[in-house]
Amino acid sequence: MDKNITRHESLITFFIKSTGYSAIVFVGMIFIFLLLEGLPAIQKVNLATLFSSRWYPIEDYFGLLPLIGGSLIITLGAILIAVPFGIGSAVYLSEIAPRWVRDLMKPFIEILGGLPSVVLGFLGMLILSPFLRKLLELPTGLTALTGSILLGGIAIPTVVSVAEDALDAVPKSFRDASLAIGATEWQTIWRVTLPAARSGVLTAIMLGVGRAIGETMTVMMVTGNAPILPKGINDLFSPVRTMTATIAAEMGEVASGSVHYHVLFLIGIVLFLISLIVNITASAVVFRQKKRQERILS
Repeated sequence: MDKNITRHESLITFFIKSTGYSAIVFVGMIFIFLLLEGLPAIQKVNLATLFSSRWYPIEDYFGLLPLIGGSLIITLGAILIAVPFGIGSAVYLSEIAPRWVRDLMKPFIEILGGLPSVVLGFLGMLILSPFLRKLLELPTGLTALTGSILLGGIAIPTVVSVAEDALDAVPKSFRDASLAIGATEWQTIWRVTLPAARSGVLTAIMLGVGRAIGETMTVMMVTGNAPILPKGINDLFSPVRTMTATIAAEMGEVASGSVHYHVLFLIGIVLFLISLIVNITASAVVFRQKKRQERILS
């Protein structure tokens, strides 16, 4: 009987380890495939062309800077929207809202997080874009600002869900001890609860950033798809083009094995590296915060 139990435990342990390692293997295989398809672009296109500010593949202009700049300006705009609204909503649901409000809002937020991006892009084209065009008196409403607002809305449910779970995980004794020494409810939230849940909150922010960087259909529909290099804050009110939208729009029409084909995979490599850097940074920050908390508690 004991031998059978030990054998079952060994099989379960092996299965869990295998699934964990398989995730690393799959990511490695994806990266290798991107390298095989994308690195030939560096051999066929000189670096001066790749780092130029013009993207026009028909005439062999493959400048990546407008695409990278468009992705970054929209992502930064989305972060400025998603982080304060997301963290604020999480704090309200976890620390302030009555139980019935929380039970009502949490499923609603999860439903928002599951909406298809193409639906949000469609709503952005019909409602948000004309509204911003009239409000700001712009030539067109298909701008980086429109994409940032929609991406911020897409990232908010992710930030709220993860951050709210992190705040819930903070022991009630922390709050009780703070209130017992005379701290107000807001002081307890700001100086006790949020710092205690800092690692989870940072994870929520990074997941929201990753969601914004990887979004395709929404930005493809509402940003104007103009490969123009952003040079300042005023470019928020101009059309831009992102890396993801470029891959989605052009991969289906490009000839397999052509220079254009390999450059699109090179864009995929850049996206992969950006996502990897974001995740490594998040992991490093979370690990450092956990170590600091362990030292404080010990």
